[in-house]
Amino acid sequence: MNRISHWVNNKVVAGTSGKSGKVFNPATGKQQAEVDFASAADADLVIASAKTAFPAWRATNLSRRAEIMFRMRELVDANRKEIASLLTLEHGKVPSDALGEVARGLENIEFACGVPAMLKGGYSEQASTGVDVYSIRQPLGVVVGITPFNFPAMVPM
Repeated sequence: MNRISHWVNNKVVAGTSGKSGKVFNPATGKQQAEVDFASAADADLVIASAKTAFPAWRATNLSRRAEIMFRMRELVDANRKEIASLLTLEHGKVPSDALGEVARGLENIEFACGVPAMLKGGYSEQASTGVDVYSIRQPLGVVVGITPFNFPAMVPM
């Protein structure tokens, strides 16, 4: 039986909760895998990992960040059929809908590739009498996304 565990620090890490859920093939109704449920300690491990990575990411220059996003886009594009087949297998999407979701996810990644432009600050002189306004965009740290079941790839991308 296929086991789906957690991905932490570029490696598969088994859950420690002792709990798991069954993953069914939506077309056949048969169990095809089990997914590890996370414990509080598992979540703490992920958060600690993200906190550790944050200072280096924050110090990474904008052109390098954009380069990383472009590389991610290339990887998703090169593997779009495999990603779509997983969406079909695990979520029951028909292949054409799964491919469409991956395409829309790629659009999200392409938007993120414009990170240098999106992270520019702004300055408005004399927004009001004697008042100048400025904004600085900076990474804040660890965040989480709770994504909808019906868009398992597009929204996280």
